[in-house]
Amino acid sequence: MKAIMVMFDTLNRHFLPNYGCEWTHAPNFARLSDKTVTFDNSYVCSMPCMPARRDLHTGRPNFLHRSWGPLEPFDDSVPQMLKDAGVHTHLSTDHQHYFEDGGCTYHTRFSTWDFHRGQEGDAWIGQVETPDASGNSDPDPNKPKGMRGQDVINRQYINGKQERMPQHGTFTAGLDFIDRNHQSDNWFLQIETFDPHEPFFTLPEFKQFFEKHYAEYVGPDFDWPGYGKVTEAREVVEHCRYEYAALLAMCDLYLGKVLDAMDKHDMWDDTMLIVCTDHGFMLGEHDSWAKCWLPFYQEIAHTPFFVWDPRCKITAERRQALVQPSIDIPLTLLDYFGIQATQDMRGKSLTQTIVDDTPVRDAAIFGIHGGQVNVTDGKHVYMRGYATEDNQPLFDYTLMPTHMRSRFHPDELKGMTLADPLCFTKDISVLKIPCNTTKIARNDTFSQTMLFDLNTDYVQQKPLDDPQLEKQMTDQLVTLLKEYDAPSEQFERLGLN
Repeated sequence: MKAIMVMFDTLNRHFLPNYGCEWTHAPNFARLSDKTVTFDNSYVCSMPCMPARRDLHTGRPNFLHRSWGPLEPFDDSVPQMLKDAGVHTHLSTDHQHYFEDGGCTYHTRFSTWDFHRGQEGDAWIGQVETPDASGNSDPDPNKPKGMRGQDVINRQYINGKQERMPQHGTFTAGLDFIDRNHQSDNWFLQIETFDPHEPFFTLPEFKQFFEKHYAEYVGPDFDWPGYGKVTEAREVVEHCRYEYAALLAMCDLYLGKVLDAMDKHDMWDDTMLIVCTDHGFMLGEHDSWAKCWLPFYQEIAHTPFFVWDPRCKITAERRQALVQPSIDIPLTLLDYFGIQATQDMRGKSLTQTIVDDTPVRDAAIFGIHGGQVNVTDGKHVYMRGYATEDNQPLFDYTLMPTHMRSRFHPDELKGMTLADPLCFTKDISVLKIPCNTTKIARNDTFSQTMLFDLNTDYVQQKPLDDPQLEKQMTDQLVTLLKEYDAPSEQFERLGLN
């Protein structure tokens, strides 16, 4: 048995023909629906990038216990479990967060891996003098100082050459793995590109699909929105959406190369194919850019997801079951390769769901550490804001105190204590580190509690006032918090005591 997972970062379902979009250029995504089962009710779990990947390794939500960080010593890792069971696992990626302090233990769980440089201000090409990057949005407090300048340097090195684009390297290496190993058995390949994550940088050959827009646009260069409210003119916002669509066209090209490789090597009989993402992105909706600083509206939380399973060979069908790929994919892969899941995993294998739409859950929770905790039943979304004025109490439970790009500062560790083992830490006590929530830059609505009916208000513009329904959704939320072993202070923070 073999399996390939193609993972895009920030793939917005609302730009795909598979989900009704008619203006973008994505023929290979349309082709994908003809070859797979398409999931209509797929949601995120832990947000954003590396928290989602910790879910993807461990098969359980982690945003209730810590923020962005590495795999912990007590974490189960499905790529490691596959490797230990004799399944060769390979990662081909340009996702630079794997190689920062807060992600450094993920790629080494694979049997082999390769990395392709240059995405999103990756500290790559050494140049002392930093070019002016002011033409591409105002400085973003969520990004390190100098990141946009480094991105300009990296783009100068790429110099319009597709073979130097990180996505090209990622897929070329993954396709090489397929060419060399398609006749072998027992392997899992993860081709993971950072695209179409911002900045939406691509080449003219992909912008040609939107020739009319680019011919008429006279505004500033703008392919890297900051994390905040839209302050740009309407035509600039529209231009940024085209920049995203052009980068999506590049993603579509390389997805097609994977489908071609499976055709060429006649792999459909013995190779699972999974195509997924970690989350979507706000591109002007709700008058907002990006994610994480505002509620996880449908544009972010409702994700595209596709699976081909050679055991049942079902194509061109859709599934309505409520799924969460980041915690369900690991269980599905273990099931596919005949490996027992661990007792700490909370996701569900989708093997039978792929066959006949068998439900695996009544409700799903998602969120970010220290933000709203959201629950959906597929028909409604309930966003539970924090009940305390200072968003306390809140702690990181970890043995590896690192943030996204840095270690914890000694001042952050002065109030830490040693907590009793959590149910999934394998009898290991962990550090309990207070979180300073005043440093978290978030929208005021992140503290609010809101309820939406997705059937009548999919774009979530009209919060409901329905105490009975809110009680039902709250009960589901509490049930899942207990199932996922949420720390007791989360109940206090959310006013659920």
